[in-house]
Amino acid sequence: MTHMAIFLSTLNVSLPESIGIGTLLHFALSIAICLHLLRKPRDARTSLLWIFFTTALPVVGPLAYLLFGINTIPSKGWQKQYSDSTFQKRQRQKARNDRPLDSVRAQKSPLASALDNETLITLNRVLDQLSGNHLLLGGNEVQLTETAELALEEMFLAIRSARKHIHLSTYIFNDDRIGQRLMSLLAERARSGVQVRVLYDAFGSAGANLRLFFWHHRHIPNLHIIGFSQANMLKRKFQLNLRNHRKLLIIDGTLAFTGGVNFHDVYLPRDGQPGTIDYHFKLRGPIVLELQYTFLRDWYYMTDDPTEKLLDKTFFPNPEHAGDLAVRLQNSGPTRDETGAALNTFFAAINLARKQILIVTPYFVPPEALILALRMAAFRGVDVKVLVPSVNNHPTLRFASHALYTSLLTAGVRIYERQPPFIHAKAAIFDDAVSIIGSVNFDPRSLFLNYETNLVVFNVEFATRVKGAILNDLSHAQEIIYAEWSRRPKLTQLAENFFNLFHPIA
Repeated sequence: MTHMAIFLSTLNVSLPESIGIGTLLHFALSIAICLHLLRKPRDARTSLLWIFFTTALPVVGPLAYLLFGINTIPSKGWQKQYSDSTFQKRQRQKARNDRPLDSVRAQKSPLASALDNETLITLNRVLDQLSGNHLLLGGNEVQLTETAELALEEMFLAIRSARKHIHLSTYIFNDDRIGQRLMSLLAERARSGVQVRVLYDAFGSAGANLRLFFWHHRHIPNLHIIGFSQANMLKRKFQLNLRNHRKLLIIDGTLAFTGGVNFHDVYLPRDGQPGTIDYHFKLRGPIVLELQYTFLRDWYYMTDDPTEKLLDKTFFPNPEHAGDLAVRLQNSGPTRDETGAALNTFFAAINLARKQILIVTPYFVPPEALILALRMAAFRGVDVKVLVPSVNNHPTLRFASHALYTSLLTAGVRIYERQPPFIHAKAAIFDDAVSIIGSVNFDPRSLFLNYETNLVVFNVEFATRVKGAILNDLSHAQEIIYAEWSRRPKLTQLAENFFNLFHPIA
């Protein structure tokens, strides 16, 4: 027998034997995932990335798709949608008697129908369609607290002064100096008879959760702590990708805080260096009750507490006229009523701007629609400035962000990178008249996956105050000049484009 014959004989025997159960299982899983992705129209780039990822990585790929893939978002979003609709229906029924939110609705700002600026009128009409359940409310006061450390102190002071109830929703509640101080204050108020409800995100606060930080405080009277999660085997929830990114603190239904500040030590000075920069806002007026309703709606979803208890009129005191600001709340998340709300609002505001757009965000990987809107704004002569950190706490995201700079810079969008410390602030100002503040970042996670809360403020004086904070941070930033940017190393560009490829599934 020739050597060739022996080789072919060996090949014929070994090839079938090499196809084991593992190979067949991997092939079957790959086909199943492809078929699942093709069940209905999806973003082609995201689908192709998942197909590649699950095919190239036999075990890790399918497991990642099961846990983090966008495939389960519609069903999980539907569960939250059903819960929200049920809660709203119960609220309307209860309103016939106690009217917990009726007094808020009565505060609808006359500016809604008497705005003298066509741009503002048009934007408010857009919000009527996107956030019809949350009206434009007048009589509000909104104060910017520029340093995160000061914002934490103000929130601690507010908690200490609570007399009836404290409702806190946060993405990160850490087991460190700030987190322990917060828990100590909450426990003290609970022992004194104040009803305290804490809703932390189970993913963002995973470190404290694993160290049993919350479990150790479970027996304190009047202190109720729940982790927001859609990954619970007992309840057939497997989605780790949907997270509650809201930052809300409501005290006695009359005072509220929202913005970008979480509860952990990154905001404190360390080794002589200042802590993380963030913007947070203190609110009084009718808008507080809208934030209260948002918190209780999320609480109902995670606990199924009786709506009669959560919609009690003690949580919704008659709001006082606290200021002159017209504010509109906007919740967003992967539910039928709120999906794309933040994205569409930014898109509309960018397209309506005629003079200037200022954006500050820690994570800047906007989807194609917002990139196009920013480019078109720059083309028509709008002064567009985007402020991001020069050093990011998510390095791969920074690479993904850099991959988008060229198309924006060549259109005339001006991009600035602030020098350390890290800036975690989120705000946008349009034509010195409209401010969008809250928890939403300019990235797919915030715009498509997270449950978020923003406020749209129609007021020139307030926009001027927020603009002042942004300009101050711009003074500590370096502008990215295209002529210099285009000369960065080719290897760096390859790394940027590589991480940008995977960002839609990150």
